[in-house]
Amino acid sequence: MVPTPEPIRAQIPIASDADVMLARQKGRELAAFLGLAAGDLTLVATAISEVARNIVQYARPGEIELRTITEGGRRGLMIVARDSGPGIADVTLAMQDGYSTSRGMGLGLPGSRRLMDAFEIQSEVGKGTVVTMIKWER
Repeated sequence: MVPTPEPIRAQIPIASDADVMLARQKGRELAAFLGLAAGDLTLVATAISEVARNIVQYARPGEIELRTITEGGRRGLMIVARDSGPGIADVTLAMQDGYSTSRGMGLGLPGSRRLMDAFEIQSEVGKGTVVTMIKWER
């Protein structure tokens, strides 16, 4: 049996725009290390930017956790964005294109869902939000 390599993890605290850029860079580096396609590196970086910017704008501080994963012989990058901010009262509404509680375009969360291979959001008002995304190697 071939041993499965230990997962690589990175946790980036998110409280400012500089942290967003660091998380984006680390995610892109880890995706490249896994051998994800060049176009997928951009998708990963963009999705990280969107969820991390939401933390800065609505729920700071928070964190982005990056983790390599293996399932069924394929490798991927799992991105978990966590905060203990106000939470999202209506997740279904928040996942609709164009919905925003600020002056934004309302494309961050639904756009991130489209960019990634797997996307899940859990939120509780007054307790915070967790967004989990995965991009698999092709």
